[in-house]
Amino acid sequence: MASTGGGRGEDGRPPQMQPVRSLSRRMTRAGTMMIDHPNEDENVIDSELVPSSLASIAPVLRVANEIEDQNPREEPTSDPKEIQNYYQREEMAKLYQMASVLYDVLKTVVPPARIDEKTHRYAKEVERKKDHYEHYNILPLDAGGAKTAIMELPEIKVAIRAVSNVENLPRPRLRSSSTNPDQVEREETRSFNDILEWLALVFGFQRGNVANQREHLILLLANVDVRKRDLENYDELKPSTVRKLMDKYFKNYRSWCKYLRCESFLRFPPGCNEQQLSLVYIGLYLLIWGEASNIRFMPECLCYIFHKMADEVHGILFSNVYPVTVDTYEAGAPDDEAFLRNVITPIYQVLRKEVRRNKMGKASHSKWRNYDDLNEYFWDKRCFRLGWPMKPEADFFIHSDEIAQHPNERRDQVPHGKRKPKTNFVEARTFWNLYRSFDRMWMFLVLSLQTMMIVAWSPSGSILAIFEEDVFLNVLTIFITSAFLNLLQATLDIILSFGAWKSLKFSQILRFITKFLMAAMWAIILPIAYSKSVQNPTGLVKFFSSWVQSWPHQTLYNYAIALYVLPNILAAVFFLLPPLRRIMERSNMRIVTLIMWWAQPKLYVGRGMHEEMFALFKYTFFWVMLLLSKLAFSFYVEILPLVKPTKLIWDMSGVNYQWHEFFPNATHNIGVIISIWGPIVLVYFMDTQIWYAIFSTIFGGIYGAFSHLGEIRTLGMLRSRFRFVPSAFCSKLTPSPPGRAKRKHLDEQVDENDIARFSQMWNKFIYTMRDEDLISDRERDLLLVPSSSGDVTVVRWPPFLLASKIPIALDMAKDFKGKEDAELFKKIKSEYYMYYAVVEAYESMRDVIYGLLEDESDKRIVREICFEIDDSIQQHRFLSAFRMTGMPLLSDKLEKFLKILLSDYGEDETYKSQIINVLQDIIEIITQDVMVKGHEILERAHYQSGDIENEKKEQRFEKINLGGQNDSWREKVVRLLLLVTVKESAINIPQSLEARRRMTFFANSLFMNMPDAPRVRDMLSFSVLTPYYKEDVLYSEEELNKENEDGISILFYLQRIYPEEWSNFSERVNDPKRIFSEKDKTDQLREWVSYRGQTLSRTVRGMMYYRMALELQCFQEYTEYAAHSGYLPSASYDEFMNRARALADLKFTYVVSCQVYGNQKKSSDGRDRSCYNNILQLMLKYPSLRVAYIDEREETINKKSQKVFYSVLLKGCNKLDEEIYRIKLPGNPTEIGEGKPENQNHAIIFTRGEALQTIDMNQDNYFEETFKMRNVLQEFDEGRRGKRNPTILGLREHIFTGSVSSLAWFMSNQETSFVTIGQRVLANPLRVRFHYGHPDIFDRIFHITRGGISKASKIINLSEDIFAGYNSTLRGGYITHHEYIQAGKGRDVGMNQVSVFEAKVANGNGEQTLSRDVYRLGRRFDFYRMLSFYFTTVGFYFSSMITVLTVYVFLYGRLYLVLSGLEKEILQSATVHQSKALEEALAAQSVFQLGFLMVLPMVMEIGLEKGFRKALGDFIIMQLQLASVFFTFQLGTKAHYFGRTILHGGSKYRATGRGFVVFHAKFADNYRLYSRSHFVKGLELVMLLIVYQVYGNSYRSSSLYIYITFSMWFLVTSWLFAPFIFNPSGFEWQKTVDDWTDWKRWMGNRGGIGIVVEKSWESWWESEQEHLKHTNLRGRVLEILLALRFLLYQYGIVYHLNVAHRDTTILVYGLSWGVLLAVLLVLKMVSMGRRKFGTDFQVMFRILKALLFLGFLSVMTVLFVVCGLTIADVCASFLAFLPTGWAILLIGQALRGVLKGLGFWDSIKELGRAYEYIMGLSIFTPIAVLSWFPFVSEFQTRLLFNQAFSRGLQISMILAGKKDKETPAPSK
Repeated sequence: MASTGGGRGEDGRPPQMQPVRSLSRRMTRAGTMMIDHPNEDENVIDSELVPSSLASIAPVLRVANEIEDQNPREEPTSDPKEIQNYYQREEMAKLYQMASVLYDVLKTVVPPARIDEKTHRYAKEVERKKDHYEHYNILPLDAGGAKTAIMELPEIKVAIRAVSNVENLPRPRLRSSSTNPDQVEREETRSFNDILEWLALVFGFQRGNVANQREHLILLLANVDVRKRDLENYDELKPSTVRKLMDKYFKNYRSWCKYLRCESFLRFPPGCNEQQLSLVYIGLYLLIWGEASNIRFMPECLCYIFHKMADEVHGILFSNVYPVTVDTYEAGAPDDEAFLRNVITPIYQVLRKEVRRNKMGKASHSKWRNYDDLNEYFWDKRCFRLGWPMKPEADFFIHSDEIAQHPNERRDQVPHGKRKPKTNFVEARTFWNLYRSFDRMWMFLVLSLQTMMIVAWSPSGSILAIFEEDVFLNVLTIFITSAFLNLLQATLDIILSFGAWKSLKFSQILRFITKFLMAAMWAIILPIAYSKSVQNPTGLVKFFSSWVQSWPHQTLYNYAIALYVLPNILAAVFFLLPPLRRIMERSNMRIVTLIMWWAQPKLYVGRGMHEEMFALFKYTFFWVMLLLSKLAFSFYVEILPLVKPTKLIWDMSGVNYQWHEFFPNATHNIGVIISIWGPIVLVYFMDTQIWYAIFSTIFGGIYGAFSHLGEIRTLGMLRSRFRFVPSAFCSKLTPSPPGRAKRKHLDEQVDENDIARFSQMWNKFIYTMRDEDLISDRERDLLLVPSSSGDVTVVRWPPFLLASKIPIALDMAKDFKGKEDAELFKKIKSEYYMYYAVVEAYESMRDVIYGLLEDESDKRIVREICFEIDDSIQQHRFLSAFRMTGMPLLSDKLEKFLKILLSDYGEDETYKSQIINVLQDIIEIITQDVMVKGHEILERAHYQSGDIENEKKEQRFEKINLGGQNDSWREKVVRLLLLVTVKESAINIPQSLEARRRMTFFANSLFMNMPDAPRVRDMLSFSVLTPYYKEDVLYSEEELNKENEDGISILFYLQRIYPEEWSNFSERVNDPKRIFSEKDKTDQLREWVSYRGQTLSRTVRGMMYYRMALELQCFQEYTEYAAHSGYLPSASYDEFMNRARALADLKFTYVVSCQVYGNQKKSSDGRDRSCYNNILQLMLKYPSLRVAYIDEREETINKKSQKVFYSVLLKGCNKLDEEIYRIKLPGNPTEIGEGKPENQNHAIIFTRGEALQTIDMNQDNYFEETFKMRNVLQEFDEGRRGKRNPTILGLREHIFTGSVSSLAWFMSNQETSFVTIGQRVLANPLRVRFHYGHPDIFDRIFHITRGGISKASKIINLSEDIFAGYNSTLRGGYITHHEYIQAGKGRDVGMNQVSVFEAKVANGNGEQTLSRDVYRLGRRFDFYRMLSFYFTTVGFYFSSMITVLTVYVFLYGRLYLVLSGLEKEILQSATVHQSKALEEALAAQSVFQLGFLMVLPMVMEIGLEKGFRKALGDFIIMQLQLASVFFTFQLGTKAHYFGRTILHGGSKYRATGRGFVVFHAKFADNYRLYSRSHFVKGLELVMLLIVYQVYGNSYRSSSLYIYITFSMWFLVTSWLFAPFIFNPSGFEWQKTVDDWTDWKRWMGNRGGIGIVVEKSWESWWESEQEHLKHTNLRGRVLEILLALRFLLYQYGIVYHLNVAHRDTTILVYGLSWGVLLAVLLVLKMVSMGRRKFGTDFQVMFRILKALLFLGFLSVMTVLFVVCGLTIADVCASFLAFLPTGWAILLIGQALRGVLKGLGFWDSIKELGRAYEYIMGLSIFTPIAVLSWFPFVSEFQTRLLFNQAFSRGLQISMILAGKKDKETPAPSK
């Protein structure tokens, strides 16, 4: 089957197995295949780098270079056809460009009158024809260019014909604004060749946009039309093709029209050409979308624009009269920017003005309108007031910015004045959003808690107590609670949406008010009714039976309850009938809308999101089981054990307080009960998250097992099932040949055709792994599968399966004692692969020897021997005819013989004689030592030769032919040598763990469920889009060898991390067969390092495997129809490769959106220039790669220089970038929204196809996985899931950064569990998977018509990716997850990188909590799906925050008990001797929560995919490497940033950096990063624990204290010291000394304007309060209230001082404040004295200090002698006053403006500096102490890095001074 034509490459591969050399779509690119060194031809590149204001002369400079260049140009090295192609297209394009530029130059330097008519005529001709030769993207849609293979495809031809059908389209009348007669003439004679050009003339679309969308539409039509279509008689589009596209493109538009109850303007009058008109509508939408820039994020705004323009089109084509004014249409736009200028730019300006109100993210969300607000303006019929053309005076455009600016006001100043209201929703910063969005969940939890507490409080405490009359009556109070919770919800709705009321309809406002009034009514009626019913109690049984018997005689309360729950009963009925609910919600009928008005406000999105019955059952079952477990646990473990102690404490009286109690007569010890129950209640609300982790682990594990995950996870498993792999491959990954049905079950029989098809892909896979240096040359040879069996009668398996089979079989035969052949053969056949190895070795040896012989009699001897072997086997006399003892000797000789054959000395006589000698030895051994009657064969040969006397035995086998052997014979020799020589060691190949993982995962995936593969022509077309900003593209040589302070370079580091891959790389570049120059070796080294980092070059290489896979798939389909010999003649092979490239172009596009490429190109910065050059080299290396960027130019408009922005698409050609499309933008797109989504959005117009894969810059891909892409795309295919097709396909990831360090390993395991088991459960059964920035595949048409693949509003959409999932779900989409395919992903690898990433995600989740998307999903999902949504998104972060809050509440409760003396009273009370049980119940929660959430799913997933023994081992090793410390630390990160974001905002994009972390972070860096999030909180907890220990020690056992507080001490230690434990060289003495010096310098530096935070503590301190500067009044009040907790220490401790003499009056506390103020006053006097008298009055200042000192001594003496002060009191005073000072500091920061006005701000700043010194010293001291001991540093290094690198690090430090600084050559 495999082609043997076309020759082989330099490394012996057949043509289809050659390494990555992207096959270009046309041979014009061949010249660009070479990668030029950046400094080659620099004059060519640099000549174009002109100022943006002179951008128009760049073509002149490029032409000048072409004319000036005397070097012969490089031509494509291929056949004459290609060269002809090359010149026909490229040279004509270049010549026309030159002629056009030279004519412009001529007009500039010569007066027009002196240019003759002939030149003018030629210029017009050039201008007319120039367009035909412009650079193109995929389709050369020109008249004069050479035909390329893609243009010959029938589907492309019919698509072009359909788009070019302009019959019946009227020629637009053009209004020329030009006074130039030439220009007027040209405009009046502008013709149009297709539908899009006609639309451009009518509406004024840009040429670049028209060209881009023309190609887009043609490719789309071609791809949809060709599917499942016979290529014979292919001359027109199927009617269903355009109809299908119409349905997909206009589904949202039609839905919008129905929602607004207006007529759709997709009108088809009788008798019209429906196909043509449909294409006009689709073309119009695409042109609008292609030029809409930021407005693409506003899908309903696009619907409005299309609605009005479609009406105009209809008017032009069918009535030519305006519907209102009855004027005729003056069709034709004045220029090609009319649409941009008149439609897009005004809307863009509104966006821009609103964004300026955002104040760079510092303003409240309620102060400005984001994308959603402006888009939702078009969800109301009032949007039609805009009119068409849009009226500038319409309310949409009238903005408070229009207020006249003052002359001295800056242009970019933030606008003031009255603002427009928000639309439908206000994003308010408050935690109440969590209740408002998920009120049903909180209501359920509160009511369940109330019920359980009532039942537990009953005398029996049994769950059955609910059947008792009085208990049940109490339980009925839950309805009163429910009424008040509903009232709270209605109140929140009114308060939080108040800012949007002006934009709401009256019906919506009425609903809010009515809801509130109803809730208030029930909150009044139910308590009154209940109080009336207390006199008439009833039990549960009586309650229900009496309802049946005497319902008229029920109490008022029972009637009230019945009415109250009626809506809930109706909701339950709807829940059980999801199809009915879906129909009703989506209906636009007025009667249905009226019915639904109360239940759900009418909204354009979020309607009918209900799942089918079976899905509903699955996630309902999941949550019912979970909630039952959770409630049972809560009742029996958390609530019931506390009830008895609580009752005892409740009844205690006569408690003696040890402080001044403000409410001494309060009964029942309420404070004690609150402090005991507080943590438990918080745990009750949080522990559902823990139960979710447990249940998702169980369900995910079961589902993964049923999905066949991990069935092949080791090399042993791979070898045992490899015989089924080819048939599984052909069954799953290749389409069935015509007339052959798919096999449903894999059988033992191996099909030759399957092997042939499989071998092509498998061998390509192996070759790519060799190119990636994952395997060595020897491993490659052992892994390759022969494409066909050739002359051998058995299947030839790859040698790694047959390793050691021949030696074992020889030993088996030699030692065999039996007499029967059958027994020996049975033993050999019992090992599956041994039989194949023996047969192949025998037949190959026969063929090799026979192929060498020339003499006929020698051949006869060999034939006789073989006949004897075959005959003896058939007659079962093999063991009697052959001696097995001679076999080992024969094997040794054969090995020697094969090695000599492969030594390749040509026709050398010595070499020949060696072969003859060994061959004669082999024949002699066979005939004399092995064969019993071997001499008879020789004698018979002598006799048959006819010359017995002269022929001697020794003269046999002397004539051999070495020259006539073909490649097939040589391959046989190589393979035979491997069979004979490869021993047990081959069982462990490949050595690389990554290669093993990829092989086993690929093999395993073939046995998983996936759609059948379609033909390449039938598959969905797709694009890949990667946003890039300024990350690394390719490491430079300097970066590779740059050493850090330990003398470690990136190269050195990677050599230690990947030793096998470095060895493979050295072998490859030093292989004499592959000739690499020194420059090539350097380039290869740069690539080797870059492909192991998180670089753009790695991502691009991975994505370009898609193209390689497509071409190979085309090859396989082609060979299905070729002859069975597998031979393709050369001409047909070349013709086919052109066709393969054409099909690859048709199906796949890759666009990298390099946002600032244009700026990098012009920059003088070295790094920017390097990035530009490297991106250019990528375009030249991969000709089908496209780069989009935002070009910024200065142009003169109305005699003013203005910045103008363009979206530009480039490709690489002729050593330069070549511009394909340029589309002008209304302004800077990245100014409006978040960076990444805006970067994606500007480039999305250049993508193609029906699917779009989003790939981040830190991702990778694998060749074998790209082979499954067409299977994955079939998931979108209609009919796979009934009527519901997925809109996003989720794919799993492999985290490839796990081997870098222990931290990277922790993150890798955590992330792997999320992207596998986590998302598996989210998708099925929970149905709440969204989009997480992973390699997900979007239904492209669905999303581009609904707002794009992300959301971009500033700050609120910080986590832009997940909003794409929210948007998709709200708009009726369906998101799935698939684990049979994976992509690679890098993660952050250093402590600080990880923390910054976690902070970014926590910030994003905080913003999500405020968003309208979360509110709508929370309110519109059914109850159980809402629970799934909450606990897998914002709920996870809120639970993390509650976990931390629980610790605080617990410890502050303990603090209250211990300082007030209540704990002592309770513990020493005879009536409460059970309190130890109480304490233990309290303590249980803290151990249970820490780190438990992460570990369970992780262990399950590792167990599932690698085995549970491995999972247990990994878990133990992770604990030994302090993984728990790391995860506990990250818990603090999540809680801090999530809480602060909701309270104050301050979210921002945080660049994490993706480099290799081999550097030491300074103490000051760690302090800046973690001071507020961890250190302050950690030290507060230390204070709490110390106070709790000190003041409760006298009456409490230490073991009880340790038991209660162990987990809290662990948390404190993690928060304070994790950054230093996981900091490379964190405990090295010299670095510790340097860190201290650096920190002191930083603390002492003064701040000021322009001083960065890294240089000065003051600057950093100011930046840390940034969130308080911009927070609202509510945020400030909350900060002050939270700060008041620190006053509790002083209040409690001063009453315990000996000097207080147990006085509990308030005077003691007042005196303590007097002391504190006196101390602060003295410090202030000293500070002021230093400033005022320090220089001029030194003596006076010294006297002042002396007096203060003497005064201090006097006071202390009096206190010690007279008042009884002790040393313990002094220490206690520090514990009391330090928190108070911190409280003063926090309150001061919150009241910054007030204190600045009063002149106290400098004092606050100095107080802050003092506290920073104290905190820094507290944290630094333990580090300094540990750094004294050298073994600590050594232990830490072993902890952080794997063993190889640890050794490398030690060696590096020893040799740091002597190390050779030169670049290590690859050969080392």
